[in-house]
This record gives sequence, C-alpha cells and structure tokens, in this order.
Amino acid sequence: MRAPIGTFEDACPAADRLGLLTDPVARAVGEGWGGVPAEQIIHVDTDPEIADTAAFVAHHGADLLRRSANCVVVAGKRGGEVTLAACLVLSHSRVDVNGAVRKHLGARKASFAPMETAVGETGMEYGGITPVGLPADWPLLIDSAVVDEEWVLIGSGTRRGKLIMPGKALAALPGAVAVEDLGV
Repeated sequence: MRAPIGTFEDACPAADRLGLLTDPVARAVGEGWGGVPAEQIIHVDTDPEIADTAAFVAHHGADLLRRSANCVVVAGKRGGEVTLAACLVLSHSRVDVNGAVRKHLGARKASFAPMETAVGETGMEYGGITPVGLPADWPLLIDSAVVDEEWVLIGSGTRRGKLIMPGKALAALPGAVAVEDLGV
C-alpha cells in the first residue's frame, strides 16, 4: 500500500496492525467513529528512535513537517478542579496554552500536564500520544489548520509507528472541537 503522504516502505491500514497499537488506540481504530472508513486510517511502522518530530522529519523528509501534527495533554485549573484535555496542532507551531486553551477550558490557569499524568490517563506512550483513543470525556482541541489538511501524520499511541489520516476525520473524533489559532 502506498501512503497518501510521505515515502514509507511499510504502510498499511491501521486495522491490520491493531497489535502494534496501544489498547485505547486499537479499540478506537477497530470501532471507528463518525463514519470514518477504516481504510482511511493508515499505520506506518517506524523506528522508535526517530519518533520525535525533528528526528522523524530529518529522516523521512522536510515536506512532512507541514503535514505532521503533535498531540499534547494539558491541564486546566479553576478553583480546586483540574480539567484534562488534548490539543492537536501542526508540528511547525506550538499550542497557545495561556491563551486559546485557557480560554476554551474556562480555566484560570492552564499548563502542560505532567508526563506521568499524560501517560497514565491516556494509556499511551510519551512521545506517541495521539488524539485517536483518548478518554471519551476529554475535550480535544484541534487547530483549524490541522482540519484543513487533506492528510495528516500523527502519533499512534506508541513511539513505534505513526498514523496518517484525513484532517477532516480528526474533527470527527469524540470531544473534538476545531479552534482557530490554537497553534501559534
């Protein structure tokens, strides 16, 4: 199978590789959502040593930077309550935590969640967190620029592998909200 973006030797439908995905991601891919056809979720098996965006792009080509997105877990605090959420922005930008995230969550303070919290609450590996398979009650803030991309390269829940899927399909994930200027 030829991947819709990038040049990868090992690409196939993610549904054929559920064993390479973490449990929450495998369940989400297996169940589908929002009418997203399973064949539109592609898995690319990659070396975990090059999972970080800069290393991945250096290895596979700079053109992937504009079509890659990073997912981070944030914590919004108001009073004694903490709201966890995920944010997805194109890799060449950063999440506007103190502006767009704080405002959208109605939080007094927002910050990146500690690694232990992000990993423990998602069931995914740090450096591979993806919006696919997140806890259903979490807000998923997606920069509008991600949704506008025809195809986007994202994490797969592990450092070994990436998912490629349509930007519009990401907007159909549970809890997803497109946010203008989430990535700055």
